[in-house]
Amino acid sequence: MLPGEEIIHVLPQEYTIDSESGIKNPIGHEGVRLEANFHIITGQMAAAKNIKKCVEKAGLQVVDLVLEPIASSAAVLSEEEKEAGVALVDIGGGTTDIAIFYDKIIRHTAVIPFGGNVITEDIKEGCSILAKHAEEMKIKFGSALAKENQDNEIIVIPGLKGRTPKEISTKNLASIIEARMKEILDLVAFEIKNSGYEKKLIAGIVVTGGGAQLKHMKQLVEYTIGMDTRIGYPNEHLSKSVEDVTSPLFSTGVGLVLQGFEELELEKTRNTKSVTDTDKVTTHSRKMRGNFFDALFSKTKKLFDEGDEEFKE
Repeated sequence: MLPGEEIIHVLPQEYTIDSESGIKNPIGHEGVRLEANFHIITGQMAAAKNIKKCVEKAGLQVVDLVLEPIASSAAVLSEEEKEAGVALVDIGGGTTDIAIFYDKIIRHTAVIPFGGNVITEDIKEGCSILAKHAEEMKIKFGSALAKENQDNEIIVIPGLKGRTPKEISTKNLASIIEARMKEILDLVAFEIKNSGYEKKLIAGIVVTGGGAQLKHMKQLVEYTIGMDTRIGYPNEHLSKSVEDVTSPLFSTGVGLVLQGFEELELEKTRNTKSVTDTDKVTTHSRKMRGNFFDALFSKTKKLFDEGDEEFKE
């Protein structure tokens, strides 16, 4: 671990008991020697402290720190996908995060320092426009495949004070986006190959995050990486009536909430079990005292009150 880093997650991969490997859960097994393989995730302490400060300034309290793709996976992936093997690609604003699952266990994680903000910067520089206009163009008219756009489709951008508006074709806009997205996806493909699970991902790739909102994103990923792809929406484990959080943009937020509820339920179960066990012991003790000790005391008191001289002596 490098200086300035701290451990965020320790994820068990498999256990070995007395040379018997491939055990997912060691509880209930007998043995003398227990070994385990772990996937350890570390992060910069300074970055973690900055995140904590931001949350606290919003009037909230930080309970735990969770890696972004792990949180997103809780909202986006199904249990069948995790078992079959899947790569979750979360294209956020500042980074692109990868989490690879196989046999319901997270096997590999990676963070690529490129995301939607870099694409916005490319549009800004390539079209010579303001950053806010570049972001609006990307969201409203952005496409990940240039060939899917027509040359005669024009976007009009307001000019600076006293200057004429600027016209930009949607095809040129898509060309800028596609070039950067291909670079990001090449790095994603490298991480998938580097994980050693490239040939085992039956469920292919699930793309989520703000970058997944780009038109033709699914087609570009399949063309670049060559694996089946779907866009991941955060309503995988939510009610069908929930419409306000259907965008891939909210995957991480929804995942954090779901994990928080899961942790609360586990804690409630542990506390309930503990209290129940205590009640059982207390009730049993009182019951024994009532049936035996209280009866003996009552009989003794009765004999004493009746004036049993023999008993008094």
